[in-house]
Amino acid sequence: MSSFLAFSGRQVLLPDADVPQPATIIIDISSGKIVNILLARLSKNDLASHITPDSNIATYIDAGDKIVLPGLVDAHVHLNEPGRTDWEGFQSGTRAAASGGVTTVIDMPLNSIPPTTTIDNLKVKQDAARGQCHVDVGFWGGVVPGNQDSLASLVNNGVKGFKCFLIESGVDEFPCVGKRDVEMAMQALQGRPTVLMFHAELADQEAGVSENQHHEHSGDPSKYITFLESRPQQLEVNAIKLITETQEKHPGLRCHIVHLSAAHALAEIRRARAAGLDLTVETCFHYLCLASDNIPDGRPEFKCCPPVRDELNRDQLWEALQDGTIDFVVSDHSPCVRELKLIEEGDVMRAWGGISTLGLGLSLLWTEGQKRGASLGNVVEWTSRRTAVHAGVGDCKGQLKIGYDGDVVIWDSEAIFEVTSESLHFKNKVTPYVGQKLRGIVEQTYVRGRLVYDREAGGTVGEARGRFV
Repeated sequence: MSSFLAFSGRQVLLPDADVPQPATIIIDISSGKIVNILLARLSKNDLASHITPDSNIATYIDAGDKIVLPGLVDAHVHLNEPGRTDWEGFQSGTRAAASGGVTTVIDMPLNSIPPTTTIDNLKVKQDAARGQCHVDVGFWGGVVPGNQDSLASLVNNGVKGFKCFLIESGVDEFPCVGKRDVEMAMQALQGRPTVLMFHAELADQEAGVSENQHHEHSGDPSKYITFLESRPQQLEVNAIKLITETQEKHPGLRCHIVHLSAAHALAEIRRARAAGLDLTVETCFHYLCLASDNIPDGRPEFKCCPPVRDELNRDQLWEALQDGTIDFVVSDHSPCVRELKLIEEGDVMRAWGGISTLGLGLSLLWTEGQKRGASLGNVVEWTSRRTAVHAGVGDCKGQLKIGYDGDVVIWDSEAIFEVTSESLHFKNKVTPYVGQKLRGIVEQTYVRGRLVYDREAGGTVGEARGRFV
């Protein structure tokens, strides 16, 4: 006998819709796949005529007026295991993801030790992850000087794409690449179903800026403006010009800009696309929901690289997201231990650069997006369908659609809550969002039809049975 799980509600967000509608979703429990979608809110008894006589609705969930959403796909997450598991880890990171309705995360090739730059290193990371993940997990690979011969085999072994740095990454085991390295990587990946992603900051050689370091400065290291001035927008403009000039020689390969923060770079992105280049762009929750104008001094938890910029810059990023210049939004969840954040010292310049966000992204974007005319359909498009396509899982993730994985979120869009350290599910509970009041809270998260998070139960539930994608 086949058994099914059914979600029914007045507000179900189906593909290509701006607003939710009444619907019922049926998931085959054995496969975890969506097998039917009915455009009505049906009772359990009503569903009997929609399944075969030898089947049953084993679980029926009436969402009522709560919203039923597809699970989010966060395509930029640093889980840091193995090697820096005290910073985060697969267990804690995927718990945090589930608490925010994220059902798939794609793990960055750093800051784990070893980084995901060879087949052997990929296997080390997969072994560390196995049996620990509450949501599904994919892996990005890394491009570093000299590893171009490993790239094709990494693609063949399931790596979704590759990230490189045009500026020092801040960790010794993941050095930055130069123009020649980029060209060799593009040659190695030409014609393959993958993407080459760039941390797009490129300093003048004399500046010596790196991901988590800075050039000499005369300002007060506790002031955010000192840090902001050390990472000018021109660094991003320089990098994107180099990327697009090199991509023009390899037009069959998609390139991608991670965590865009500089609105000044939008003109170059638009020029490249007008010229026919296959270039995609992401930004992050923190660039859309924070502004340097409001960052207090002595608060290193606001530091990330590239930096959060001013209010005008934020407005321009929102405009670019809404007009399609920016494709989607990710967390760039980049945690570290509290000691490296130098919270007590208040030294912004020396603190590790990274913002922890897992579990908060949907609420952050909904809270800010409502002020700017974004629909719920927009928010889910930016955080689910497009991120799934980017990560190469768009044929099974990111939409409530027949044949897709039953990744489902039940969400209260009207609930208002205050972010507290106690409410955070990631390991090191340092984030600039503590004290903020946000709208929209996840009640339950299901991965392939299996309940993995229940707010009333206090967090993740059941065994960690996430899969590699």
